[in-house]
Amino acid sequence: MHKIFLTGAAGLVGQNLCLELAKAQIDFTLVGCDKNLHNLNISKEIHSSKNFSFICEDLAEKNANWMDQLKNSDTLIICHAQISSLNKKDFFRNNVQATQNILDVASLSKVKKIIHISSSVVNSEVSDEYVKTKTMQEDLVVSSNIESLILRPTLMFGMLDRKHLGWLARFLKLSPIFPIPGDGKYVRQPLYANDFCRIIISSIDTDINGIYDISGLEEIEYIEIIKLIKSSVGSYSVLVKMPVSFFKRLLRIYSLIDSNPPFTADQADALVTPETFPKIDWPTIFQVKSTDMNKALTETFTKNKYSKIKMEF
Repeated sequence: MHKIFLTGAAGLVGQNLCLELAKAQIDFTLVGCDKNLHNLNISKEIHSSKNFSFICEDLAEKNANWMDQLKNSDTLIICHAQISSLNKKDFFRNNVQATQNILDVASLSKVKKIIHISSSVVNSEVSDEYVKTKTMQEDLVVSSNIESLILRPTLMFGMLDRKHLGWLARFLKLSPIFPIPGDGKYVRQPLYANDFCRIIISSIDTDINGIYDISGLEEIEYIEIIKLIKSSVGSYSVLVKMPVSFFKRLLRIYSLIDSNPPFTADQADALVTPETFPKIDWPTIFQVKSTDMNKALTETFTKNKYSKIKMEF
């Protein structure tokens, strides 16, 4: 019986990991922790079996509730991440300070293994607050005294996605115009969240440790990704190419309306930077079959029974 403590339980990876765990052939109990109460309540509704319990806590603050739950766990899965914010301090607080707090407690507990969800951005040429703090977060895990497996996924998509491609899909449904920064011909390696979550699950019962780059196996230009999503959701939105500088100006204007935007002007440079990340044979290493992108997009945007659930940013 594995006792799992999952951070970022209400995020894209956390939600889909719980869905995959419910189908997996392993004995477990899971405590999912997240500080977004609205999204965590959705988790409670979806995952109502006795195997799952959820707590709303800010891990940047040391609190006896989450600390005691972690101390009684044998497997720690670190999924929390500050991906976007208009406040630079949020990145350090949530990616670095919260992780340091977790590791401090884990080092004095029953935790035998850490599975850390890092990011491909640690190999990026871009240097923004997300990249800097995700790199620091990974370094903290590497420096811990607990056996760890570090996974570096590329851009992910899947069900219950409140940011990433999920937000773009909702925007395509609502807006008659969809802006494309530059020519849109920068290559991306999108990774299906369900495949990634099956990799995590396969790692719980193995001795695999170290650092692995988990990239989407299909390389595709950003504009082609948008066209595929547009087709999947039945959007009539017109794709309009524009200078990157103008695109960033639009994002800054949008941030005046929305204090918590899913995408900021600072992230635009990372979006248009033409770079690819290392690919390994993760289907063989982790014994997980890769899902064809068209099938994955259909499962995410067409046959998604959770598509009407409204997640908060």
